Amino acid sequence: MSDQHSHSHSHSHSHSHDDGDDARPWTDPVCGMKVKRESPHLFEHGGVTYHFCCARCRERFAAEPERFLAEQAAKAAGAPAPATAPAPSAASAGVPYTCPMDPEVEQLGPGECPICGMALEPKGAPALAAKTEWVCPMHPEVVKDAPGDCPICGMALEPRRAVAVEEENPELRDMSRRLWFSAALALPLVAIVMLDMLPGRPVSSVLPHGVRGYVELALATPVCLWAAWPFYVRAVASAKNRSLNMFTLIGLGVSVAFAYSLVAVLAPGLFPDSFRVHGEVALYFESAAVIVTLILVGQVLELRARSQTGAAIRGLLGLAAVSARRLREDGGDDEIPLEAVVVGDRLRVRPGEKVPVDGVVLEGASSVDESMVTGEPIPAEKGPGDRVIGATINGSGALTIEAEKIGQDTLLARIVALVAAAQRSRAPIQRLADA
Repeated sequence: MSDQHSHSHSHSHSHSHDDGDDARPWTDPVCGMKVKRESPHLFEHGGVTYHFCCARCRERFAAEPERFLAEQAAKAAGAPAPATAPAPSAASAGVPYTCPMDPEVEQLGPGECPICGMALEPKGAPALAAKTEWVCPMHPEVVKDAPGDCPICGMALEPRRAVAVEEENPELRDMSRRLWFSAALALPLVAIVMLDMLPGRPVSSVLPHGVRGYVELALATPVCLWAAWPFYVRAVASAKNRSLNMFTLIGLGVSVAFAYSLVAVLAPGLFPDSFRVHGEVALYFESAAVIVTLILVGQVLELRARSQTGAAIRGLLGLAAVSARRLREDGGDDEIPLEAVVVGDRLRVRPGEKVPVDGVVLEGASSVDESMVTGEPIPAEKGPGDRVIGATINGSGALTIEAEKIGQDTLLARIVALVAAAQRSRAPIQRLADA
């Protein structure tokens, strides 16, 4: 027998039940919570007896029975319920609310958007940390209060905790710009050198060695000075910190090859005959430019991979609820920001809402979609005593839960922390190579 029944007024919730159905839970017409027949909170309207989960719901129904019955009829017919804006409570009156569709609409306390009519939501996502710490992805022991480079390996530091707001990675943008610039100059530089190795030396027949040297110098100088500049900075820092790393080798190799070739172009007479091939001093501009370009390719690929991992983390953070409904002593509830929830709070989860935090069910029965955590497509049935996970989606029933884990202690926050830690960790083979 269904939880909801029709009556003479065509409303969807009637409690003229058969005695054989006494053990079946009925639905509170105010909050949607499943209520047992023996509930003492009753109200008769239009010849029909309605059951409620608490005295507060019964009082609200008694004040506006037609409104709640109309909402039930609309839900049963599949139509949207009439929009009603709850009066701001004392707890939420000072909280800034905004419209999810029109962010420019802001006000203190809940209400409706004057532009699109949607219910306003608490502004902002739960804060993950009051103070952001920056760590090295390769050396987690390096922790700073501001962004910068790791003094050991020279890599850019990253926030220790993930943030829900997507931010553009300035290092990725800078390295990508340097890569495209470097590749545009390195390709013709390599072509000049490689083509001259063909039989007949076709390039030398068009460009004499002296002229060709200046052409190579013009192409290699922007690459070896501007595009490679971040590598020089990190190489100098590694020398100062007495922690030689990859950038030390890159800086030495590129600078020596470029300086040697520069002297060979400007003052070739300084080199003895043993340094000459076909009477010409060999140039290494293309080697320096190719090294810089390949290192930039590696840097961009690594930064993109880390950025994609960051996008996955932000996707996980986006699953979290923004607000919660905290029960008052009189049975009513206040909508509060998620960060205002404390352990022990009694929270109401209405049908279709996200479970705000990890907790245990106190009252009600419903099915909860936990696929985002377990991967199980079938919703899990929940009743009193069962545990629920924050960010999972409640089904058709209403639940009252007690908050047990909040903030960084929730399962979702721990998953995010594990993904972020894995992103910053090094593979065993990399540790072996560093040793």
